Amino acid sequence: MLPDGLTARVAWAPAGGSNSNDKASTGLTNTGSGYDVIISATDAVHGMSGLTIDAGISDVEVDGADDAGDREEQTIAATYAIGGFTLGYQWSEEDLGTSANEQQYDNEGYGITFAINDDLSVGYNHYESKQTSTTNVTAEATSVQLAYSMGGASFRIASGSADNMDYNQGTTQDRDNTVISVALAF
Repeated sequence: MLPDGLTARVAWAPAGGSNSNDKASTGLTNTGSGYDVIISATDAVHGMSGLTIDAGISDVEVDGADDAGDREEQTIAATYAIGGFTLGYQWSEEDLGTSANEQQYDNEGYGITFAINDDLSVGYNHYESKQTSTTNVTAEATSVQLAYSMGGASFRIASGSADNMDYNQGTTQDRDNTVISVALAF
């Protein structure tokens, strides 16, 4: 039914507190419903080769004694591949439906990878998430990656840093890490 290059996904679920696999937490007395809609468009729709655009919304309507308000989330993302480069960007916002404590998250992330040749690639990613609460703290994470393959062996290294983890400020909330992996295929 949709034109070539356009994909749509729709999901709906009742939200009741008695099942652990639905959109409500177990043990709550809430009822209601939730839905998700995701749309993806490739170059067959918009005509720009290598560009994919995705958008999605999610809404959980909650009624009941534990009701803190409806929960809403929306996101939009784009990836663009040209030559050995792939660029990506995503923005999302999540409203928790509360008037106290954590109320909302505004998120933004981007990345770039470059395939130097068939065996070697490098990448960079950056992500920020701002929590709207009594303190309004922004958590940030950045990473750089390098991957190399040779026959059945692949070597990867990633170096990352994160600031204000758990949406708390202070040096105890900052982390740096380096991960090295080697994989062998037989």
